[in-house]
Amino acid sequence: MDTSLMTFISMAMFAIGIIGVLIKRNPLILFLSIEMMLNAANLLFVMFAYTWGNETGHIWVFFVLVVAAAEAAVGLAIIINLFRTKQVVDIDQYNVLRG
Repeated sequence: MDTSLMTFISMAMFAIGIIGVLIKRNPLILFLSIEMMLNAANLLFVMFAYTWGNETGHIWVFFVLVVAAAEAAVGLAIIINLFRTKQVVDIDQYNVLRG
């Protein structure tokens, strides 16, 4: 396994995730982009854990996956609740959360 290739793939995935967060206004695409960025970090964790023969990277991947699952569940619940009240799926229309 070539570390430079895996690092490049991870950086490309992370860059695509950042572009998706900054450009798109759809909350589902926003969550998908955040998941892609988390998976890019997971790829680096697994690659470096394999390269260095250390299991700590695999443990961090488990924690990142738990956080990603919680983020997806809570985020989708918020999106569904806001869609029921506003009937809109655009982030700019969600001024309800501002205090």
